[in-house]
Amino acid sequence: MTVLEETTGEPADARGRVAELHVIRAQALAGPSEKATEAQHAKGKLTARERIELLLDPDSFQEVEQLRRHRATGFGLEAKKPYTDGVITGWGTVEGRTVFVYAHDFRIFGGALGEAHATKIHKIMDMAIAAGAPLVSLNDGAGARIQEGVSALAGYGGIFQRNTKASGVIPQISVMLGPCAGGAAYSPALTDFVFMVRETSQMFITGPDVVKAVTGEEITQNGLGGADVHAETSGVCHFAYDDEETCIAEVRYLLSLLPQNNRENPPRVESSDPADRRGDVLLDLVPADGNRPYDMTKVIEELVDDGDYLEVHERWARNIICALGRLDGQVVGIIANQPQVLAGVLDIEASEKAARFVQMCDAFNIPIITLLDVPGFLPGVDQEHGGIIRHGAKLLYAYCNATVPRISLILRKAYGGAYIVMDSQSIGADLTFAWPTNEIAVMGAEGAANVIFRRQIADAEDPEAMRQKMVKEYKAELMHPYYAAERGLVDDVIDPAETREVLIRSLSMLQTKHADLPSRKHGNPPQ
Repeated sequence: MTVLEETTGEPADARGRVAELHVIRAQALAGPSEKATEAQHAKGKLTARERIELLLDPDSFQEVEQLRRHRATGFGLEAKKPYTDGVITGWGTVEGRTVFVYAHDFRIFGGALGEAHATKIHKIMDMAIAAGAPLVSLNDGAGARIQEGVSALAGYGGIFQRNTKASGVIPQISVMLGPCAGGAAYSPALTDFVFMVRETSQMFITGPDVVKAVTGEEITQNGLGGADVHAETSGVCHFAYDDEETCIAEVRYLLSLLPQNNRENPPRVESSDPADRRGDVLLDLVPADGNRPYDMTKVIEELVDDGDYLEVHERWARNIICALGRLDGQVVGIIANQPQVLAGVLDIEASEKAARFVQMCDAFNIPIITLLDVPGFLPGVDQEHGGIIRHGAKLLYAYCNATVPRISLILRKAYGGAYIVMDSQSIGADLTFAWPTNEIAVMGAEGAANVIFRRQIADAEDPEAMRQKMVKEYKAELMHPYYAAERGLVDDVIDPAETREVLIRSLSMLQTKHADLPSRKHGNPPQ
């Protein structure tokens, strides 16, 4: 029986039914109560609908299954059946391009996932995959709805399965705006990018109470799984911000750099930054002395359009930089060693960070620019026992498997296995350039001289003078700037000031590149 029939006792006409519809929609839009909304705001958090309004273009949101309610019984659930069942799903646009979204409504069952709640998410995920458009999840939920038991857990399984199906097909972005515990944390981990907000969002498999009960360790929620922890220590979080407004604005910016799906290219824009702009500042920015550090981000700023780029995983594995930017309006992925941190060496975390970024770029047709200044892999017992071999192989595998345009540029040092792994010509880089300050070798001249001329140095009257002589000879013979170019391992040695123009011309030539991988179900990358 409808609302009007209950109050009048007579069937309503069409106008009455429409009036009833507007009443029901108003209830769904308002949420459970003003008190619940005030409680959400008191925590420094926006409501689910307020978040969607920030994410999408004005008046573009089309909601799906707004009137959905659960069918569960027991534990008082049959008396509480709010519209939406605690999750808002639908689609809209970001800068005019279609984006699908679901947002947990913490005001309803704490955003906990039940059977109907999960089914709504499954449906919108299927729609995103079918339409070939990005999916953004605005997460603020308390995990599985305990009152619904195993049905809620099965709902998570359906989400994970769809995350995996969509991987590399459409961009998937998880925005953490509240607590995310237990199995619920695995869906964000399966997506391409994870955003978090400091103080209000947390992610962990087992919470502080369980940790204390099992291990005796006492820790806060933020100390265990807050934004800073995952941005700096675990690497789970790609971006961390102080407030929801900034966070969601950056999600919009990221979407502007990504294609709709794996069959399209990223959106190209008109650039007012001249393609042939010289970068004379680079001649002073990068010291010729390979032992002197400098900030690689300054190099990137000088190369990309208007100095504008988005760094991914900025605070994790800081010895390598992964960023999205534009060259003459075309989106590119940039991977660069950072000499300011650990001299830019590759270690376990840097290898993992760069490998995942290479895979993302390759999946979504984003050309890859690699800037090398790498002295090698980080030596040490911890690195070896931690599996630097298999972790470093992840980066090697990712580059070798990538079919997008790949251009590498050697600024200074490029030593040993790290030189090979960082997209050298021998593993498939389409073009390799170098500055006149480049040093490509198996190892540094000092180390090489100590190995090759060990006996001569030991037998000399003045071992140190002999060592310096041998170092100088080794550099002159095998490490001069044109050694690799003379052997065809570098396509050209270029003036640093012309780097931007060279990269843009090269990308223009490579935009029609076509490469086929062997026929196979999938590879078996190192883990």
